[in-house]
Amino acid sequence: MLTRTPYSCAPYGATNLPNSPRGHYKEYYRENYILVKQDVRGRWMSEGKFMDVRPYNATKKSNTDIDESSDTYDTIDWLIKNIQNNNGKVGVFGISYPGFYSTMAALSNHPALKAVSPQAPVTDWFVGDDFHHNGAFMMMDAFAFYSGFGKPRPQPTTVGPTEFPFFTKDNYEFYLRTGSLSNFTKLMGDSIEFWKDLMQHGTYDDWWKARNPRNFVQNISPNIATLVVGGLFDAEDCFGAWNLYKAIETKTKNNNKLVMGPWYHGQWASGEGSSLGNVQFESNTAEWYWQNIELPFFNYHLKAKGNIDQINEANIFFTGENKWRSLASWPIQSASPTNLYLQPNGKLSMAALPNATNSFTEYISDPAKPVPYTEDVHEDRTREYMTDDQRFAARRPDVLVYQTDILTENITVAGTLLADLKLSISGTDADFVVKLIDVFPDDFSYKNNSKYIMNGYQMLVRGEIFRGKFRNSFEKPEPFVPNKATQVKYSLPDIAHTFKKGHRIMVQIQSSWFPLVDRNPQQFMDIYKAKDSDFKKATIRIFNHASKIVLPIVN
Repeated sequence: MLTRTPYSCAPYGATNLPNSPRGHYKEYYRENYILVKQDVRGRWMSEGKFMDVRPYNATKKSNTDIDESSDTYDTIDWLIKNIQNNNGKVGVFGISYPGFYSTMAALSNHPALKAVSPQAPVTDWFVGDDFHHNGAFMMMDAFAFYSGFGKPRPQPTTVGPTEFPFFTKDNYEFYLRTGSLSNFTKLMGDSIEFWKDLMQHGTYDDWWKARNPRNFVQNISPNIATLVVGGLFDAEDCFGAWNLYKAIETKTKNNNKLVMGPWYHGQWASGEGSSLGNVQFESNTAEWYWQNIELPFFNYHLKAKGNIDQINEANIFFTGENKWRSLASWPIQSASPTNLYLQPNGKLSMAALPNATNSFTEYISDPAKPVPYTEDVHEDRTREYMTDDQRFAARRPDVLVYQTDILTENITVAGTLLADLKLSISGTDADFVVKLIDVFPDDFSYKNNSKYIMNGYQMLVRGEIFRGKFRNSFEKPEPFVPNKATQVKYSLPDIAHTFKKGHRIMVQIQSSWFPLVDRNPQQFMDIYKAKDSDFKKATIRIFNHASKIVLPIVN
């Protein structure tokens, strides 16, 4: 079992054994697997030059043409020829950035490679993973990560980079006081190459497309089984898991499966998955996963042990009802796109109002007072915000709130959400955050007492941002015409959730999500070069009746 990582395979030295394995990794010891961890090219103790999300090269012509797939091929080839007592079969897995290297491993097509599991895989850093969502820059993660990780390592080393000295532990205060992205670039200095790349590639150009593995998965051999794993509430690479699976499923003929549990980033490997933040799931979903999915998957493909009859095409945990569903496909073929219309007075309904007018609800988006992404004060970006209570945001005047009447029956939503908004803005650009929320009953409480007041809880089921200038193309941004009604239509990452009888469905709309996402100056420009003086207030109008959220509802 091979994992390739940019995060160090320490401890180093022939006599230094790794610490006791955490979570379900100990099961691989019991099964007598040979576990191998490798620093990727140019990181820690590996020689060579590191490149972030190094592009796949489908037309390598010589030994000097390298990519992560060829590095994996060479690694596997060396292992099976030099490590004693191996059976000639190799599996690869990894979470997050190592998930990207797992995808690249699948593209190596080494004949000994039989099974690969990209988990929370870095997949598309402009459209949906980590550092951009729909073209909006995920500033907090990018700066916190690259101010340390991005520092150059000219020679192999066992010593990691120093972290950035933040002047306050209040991240909202730090990012607001620091100001525009050009100020963050000054803090970064000249040595962090990928930060400069981020600042120079502000559209979905060929540079980004070359770094999107979905464009190349058709080259995966049908002899390699893939198991794509992700978390419904992964704050970093939720997009990657859903969409890498879909790309492999569409473009290849290999044995490809999907698992999505109610997890934060990598939670399934922690050995615990019964809750996230204030929300409970009624069972240890992580333990169920490795007992029933991951270990049987690798045992079957690498050891010819047992069977995988219980691993269906899509193995999805539905929150709300808190149950695993074993599905023949994803998306679910029977899911029916259903419009949920925004209406006056904060109403939300599946029935369009007759004789609809051009009524609207408006708010003022002020970059000087952006909407926070979570209620509390934090030093680091939280992972729990993906299920956080949204009551704090609902009370702000720059957040629009729409909700249904109390549901008289369960409503199960499975698949990709679509936000379809008719709006106008007083400036030439703006961001739009749409949040789908499960409002718990006023008398709700968990059987095992929660320290948090759960009655009336507004659980974030899915939230996503869209940078308005990309509404027609990620490649060619366009300004808005001030005060002209315009359609903004975009997809939110898939969900699997049941809104229970007695709950309500809520939608919130806002134009900032800080400091999770950088602030839009609300005028059409290169935001990466914006100055503090460029940020302007904007009046945002959302037209009722003509705006809707489209839910894939399973009957």
